[in-house]
Amino acid sequence: MPTQETEVSLGTAVHTQETEVSLGTAAKSVAEHASSIARLEVELAQIELKKKVAALGLGLGLLGGAVLVLVYGVGFLFATIAAALATFLPVWASLLIVTVFLFLVTAILGFIGVKKVQRGSPPVPEQAIDEAKLTTQALKSNGHNQ
Repeated sequence: MPTQETEVSLGTAVHTQETEVSLGTAAKSVAEHASSIARLEVELAQIELKKKVAALGLGLGLLGGAVLVLVYGVGFLFATIAAALATFLPVWASLLIVTVFLFLVTAILGFIGVKKVQRGSPPVPEQAIDEAKLTTQALKSNGHNQ
């Protein structure tokens, strides 16, 4: 019965057909196992992402509810301030004071926001573009100064 490798009189190993078949089978088996592992890793990643997306969605929903309650709370805070002012001013005057205060805060925040947007637009990575141009010039010149 032949073994996987047969020795010749010089002591070197000669590959037989059986060796090539078993090597081919082993290579096929390794490839199948690697493919199976990759498929399982992709499946695991999908399951993990689904869990994270579900948790993220729930968290965002709860945060949205918190923001809504906060907006109502701020509204009631300003109503309370107006009611407190109404104890020694006419009601119309206290409401006017609170309204002017809110419009003033809105105008200040809007002005600051517009300035920030102008500073940030257009959203172009200027520094990265400059570096890319320098790299392109260096590659074109092959490191020689022109």
